[in-house]
Amino acid sequence: MVGILRTDGPKIVDENGTEVFLKGAAIGGWMNMENFITGYPGMEHQFRRSLENVLGPELAHYYFDRLLHHFFTPADAQFFASLGLNAIRIPFNYRHFEDDLNPRVLKEEGFKHLDNVIKICADAGIYTILDLHAAAGCQNPDWHSDNASNFAGFWEHRDFQDRTIWLWEIIAERYKSNPWVAGYNPLNEPCDPHGGHRLVAFYDRAEKAIRKIDPHHMLFLDGNTFAIDFRAFEKPDGSLLREGGWPNCVFALHDYALLGFPSTEDEYEGTPDQDAVLEKQFLRKSEFMRRHNFPVWNGEFGPVYQPPSQTNAEEINSKRYNLLGAQLRLYDEKYRISGWSIWLYKDLGLQGMVSPGPDTPYQQRFGAFFAKKKRLQADHWGHTPNPEIEAAFAPLIAFLEKEVPELNDKYPTTWTIRRHLRRNVQETLVAEVLNKEFAELFRGLDKEGLEALAASWNMEKCTQRKGLNSILRKAAGLAEE
Repeated sequence: MVGILRTDGPKIVDENGTEVFLKGAAIGGWMNMENFITGYPGMEHQFRRSLENVLGPELAHYYFDRLLHHFFTPADAQFFASLGLNAIRIPFNYRHFEDDLNPRVLKEEGFKHLDNVIKICADAGIYTILDLHAAAGCQNPDWHSDNASNFAGFWEHRDFQDRTIWLWEIIAERYKSNPWVAGYNPLNEPCDPHGGHRLVAFYDRAEKAIRKIDPHHMLFLDGNTFAIDFRAFEKPDGSLLREGGWPNCVFALHDYALLGFPSTEDEYEGTPDQDAVLEKQFLRKSEFMRRHNFPVWNGEFGPVYQPPSQTNAEEINSKRYNLLGAQLRLYDEKYRISGWSIWLYKDLGLQGMVSPGPDTPYQQRFGAFFAKKKRLQADHWGHTPNPEIEAAFAPLIAFLEKEVPELNDKYPTTWTIRRHLRRNVQETLVAEVLNKEFAELFRGLDKEGLEALAASWNMEKCTQRKGLNSILRKAAGLAEE
């Protein structure tokens, strides 16, 4: 029986005070489905509604239940542990636990799969970190908070925040004695457009509420603006804003490198200048934690890989594996941070450690649709350039640059005008229509057919990304096979 992990200055330690490094991945796309991971366009709640319209409530419920079942099983945990990895971040959507039209009424069924995977991981010696990826009202303007617009209503309506605290109180009560739950991640990638001050106020309330029930588990607190900005936690002189600090808290940054994405014009070549950029980016994001003696934990990072059909895929992916290796050496060897969680464990082939095989019913049935969605750039993550689309948008972007240059300063300030247009037009307007088209591809399927699709995600039907897994195995401290 292990004890509950805790912080000790800049370290995470076990009950004996021995330092623990939490290294692993997130099972994104599971209890918070994302479009590029499982293939549907748009947002999860739209797809669930569209599928229910096509199949009816009973069959739609059956399909999603079986998908959750097959997505992560004991075989997945055993494979994960065989690489020497010891931590899985579990993103989840609040909609599993309450409905907007019936708020604060717990849907007990939401714990069915969460309880199961926490136990599966514990049996394999893997810690879990519970991550609220999609909160009521949406805590950021992007698709991964299940946001059908770019309005983050979480920050404008207190009731959304109250409901989120209510949910965390229930979760804390359920897992307060579970030593294999490493901690709670109250909000993924929050985006408070007012500088993060409302985020700090929310964390302050959430921490008090959670610790009244569970005083022992760590909290993993993401910074503002997609977990990259921690300035709101400090006074102008650099001292902590909060008296007494943030005991037993781990501040979590996300450290994606632009060199790892298909939209970049350059690839990682391992030059001193490129390595200096990686280090500078990490140091900027982690400065707050290092200055105040908090553990540093990287909750998300990782390149996007090219499919085998892509020209020069092997060469490009080799460079992206090297990029990931450079980041891991930075975290593990030079700065010895408390751990990391790559994005992600399983998907359709963009980033996952494993993916459904090309001959599975899922890939065979939806492959043509996935190609269409890619042409239309309906998913932001991992999208590849389409000259025809860019030519259509170029005059509008030039016009807006001239007439409304202030759009370049619109929050999130990390977004360009093109990114705002992509989010509102392709990923929202176009994707909503494509969502219904995708659901139609399920029409006529019975339970047997739906089971075959869901089972495509079972570990026994998946292929491994061996280059990625070899790097992770080495970073976890195991010798190469």
